Amino acid sequence: MTHPTDVRRDVIRPLLLDLFSCAGGAAMGYARAGFAVHGCDIADRPNYPFLYHRGDALAYLARLITTGEIRRYAFVHASPPCQDQCSLTVGTNRSQGWGGTHVDLVAPTRELLDATGLPYVIEQPNGRAEIRKDLTLCGEMFGLGVIRHRNFELGGWSIDRPPHVPHRGRVRGWRHGRFYDRPYVAAYGNGGGKPTVPELQAAMDVDWTDVREELTEAIPPAYSEHIGRAAIAALAPAWEVAA
Repeated sequence: MTHPTDVRRDVIRPLLLDLFSCAGGAAMGYARAGFAVHGCDIADRPNYPFLYHRGDALAYLARLITTGEIRRYAFVHASPPCQDQCSLTVGTNRSQGWGGTHVDLVAPTRELLDATGLPYVIEQPNGRAEIRKDLTLCGEMFGLGVIRHRNFELGGWSIDRPPHVPHRGRVRGWRHGRFYDRPYVAAYGNGGGKPTVPELQAAMDVDWTDVREELTEAIPPAYSEHIGRAAIAALAPAWEVAA
């Protein structure tokens, strides 16, 4: 069996498939951790910093499984669209009738990931009951200028849960007619004291895209770098045996 790796700068790196990749927030973290990364997203993502396939992520994954090409990969990360029943979507936009009408892709994503036989991660924001919360990360754990809680379900492997770090305050912005100048910026939406694009880039440590929509959808690379380093430490012995 060929060890699922790619070569970057004469270093052998395990190859990771990044599904629903957006502009590559997760991808960059995994690359910093030591993975080579291939992405897939249904939208055109010219700012994605690694090899990229444009197409439906689940159809692409199904094809990789059917053809056996999935065996090129050592690990899979998936961030299926999160708007369905997300607490932010439903709560913030309830008055506008939003939330609850989006397609839930978590279950079909998990089914296909289980079929790969590979270790994987499914990432979602708070408010999603459909995934196991094996790991929860926030920006304060990494000294970032966003809170941005994210939950991660781990398939086929495990990780120690780091303690949640108390927040230093609330998110900057307008609340009920009052402006709060606080240590975190809001990594979503526009207006109402939301950060400028440069502020958002600095707060999340993302400098390869200046598209607000891509920034507000991204997870900070520090999250996936933390996960990626733990995955390599936990799974590398098995990969070496399989090689």
